[in-house]
Amino acid sequence: MGRVGSRSIYLEVGRQKVFACSLEWPGWARPAKTEAAAIELLAEYAPRYEAVAFRAGVLFDPEKLKRFQVVERLPGSATTDFGAIDAKPVADLRPLTATTAERLATLVKATWDEFDEVVAGAPPELRKGPRGGGRDRDRIVQHVLGAEASYVRKIGLRLNEPRSDDKKAIKQFRNEVMNTLRSARSSNPPVDRGWPPRYAARRIAWHVLDHAWEIEDRSS
Repeated sequence: MGRVGSRSIYLEVGRQKVFACSLEWPGWARPAKTEAAAIELLAEYAPRYEAVAFRAGVLFDPEKLKRFQVVERLPGSATTDFGAIDAKPVADLRPLTATTAERLATLVKATWDEFDEVVAGAPPELRKGPRGGGRDRDRIVQHVLGAEASYVRKIGLRLNEPRSDDKKAIKQFRNEVMNTLRSARSSNPPVDRGWPPRYAARRIAWHVLDHAWEIEDRSS
């Protein structure tokens, strides 16, 4: 593993897909068929991720940060080829300071805020894919909530999946997750077969943004 900085990324290489993932910017991760294409796509999404960083009050320079440094290459899995990040980089085993943990929590919250704004501005029925597939807006929202109820078990939380129309329950759910992330100091998974906090933040934020950007793209 090379030295980790704000431009550091890792590649998760499956048989059919490759993910290029930022180590320091939770949620900034994109897949493609080859390493080069994944890196290129990650760079293309830098302006979209800038909006998230702005919400979090964290300086993000797209032109500087997309001059990437690949510090790890990891074998992918069936999950990778299905279309979700799965590999845990060695860099995630670095201990967290209070400042680092707060930054993770703040950026994850910013992805939720971005998602909520996108959903609020989207039509109920989204443009279908070339084969007529794809969830509509409200089903995507509930899918994200359901996935998060599963994800948070990996950081020691057992929370009920909130309904998409229950804003109070969603807020409480998210606050529990944020408090857990901001209080993390150890890099070890908090439960058996759990996730390191850095990876948990990345996985949650990636899933939220992946669907936020899907909704944006399918709203026109």
